[in-house]
Amino acid sequence: MSDTYLNTLLFGIYPYVCLVVLLLGSLIRFDREPYTWKSDSSQMLRTGLLRLGSNLFHYGVIVVILGHFAGFLAPHWMVSPFLSPIAHQLLAMVVGGIAGLIAIVGLSMLIYRRLGDPRIRLNSRKWDIAVVFMIWLQLLLGLLTVPLSAGHMDGALFEALTSYVKGIVTLDMNASSYLIGAPLTYKLHIFLGFSLFLISPFTRMIHIWSGVGALAYLFRPYQIVRTPQTRAKEPIRS
Repeated sequence: MSDTYLNTLLFGIYPYVCLVVLLLGSLIRFDREPYTWKSDSSQMLRTGLLRLGSNLFHYGVIVVILGHFAGFLAPHWMVSPFLSPIAHQLLAMVVGGIAGLIAIVGLSMLIYRRLGDPRIRLNSRKWDIAVVFMIWLQLLLGLLTVPLSAGHMDGALFEALTSYVKGIVTLDMNASSYLIGAPLTYKLHIFLGFSLFLISPFTRMIHIWSGVGALAYLFRPYQIVRTPQTRAKEPIRS
């Protein structure tokens, strides 16, 4: 199997398989199993580290996702008057690096909580644990691309990655060619990212579609929790 064929298979064909499964699988699950469309929160078992870890992870990962959309899909005519390719790359490195670091710290806290607490670990499905580790690895790979990008500050690699993402979105059958010669870390990051799309309809990650998606988290200031003290103050009704 030639390198070119493998590159086309993994980065030209596989992404569309993942996206089709994501869309069709999500629709089928919503239609057939709507009551499984949830994140299965473990807040009822124990709260410790949940609020801080969850906030760090969600806010960080939302910035990362928005940064990917804005950085890779924004039209050239919209960006070029304000940022040169090098400045664009530097901005992506700084913002993405900080947000990714915040997200991975928060997720590390959640992993420690899930595996370190016997009650939560016993109530966790194998896929729950697998998914959080896949996301953790994805964040780590993203952070590892920052020093790699620092070694390619001519903007050529960033432009190649941008052209690849836009090519996938615009159904460019030659999009995978932009990744020929790209560092392995970037390829692993892209492959794992699409793999997360692939498994989403079959795991707890399906809940990202709920409401306005992950963006709704930005506007959720708190959660309403009925504590024993709150219930004690409620009037008794016959």
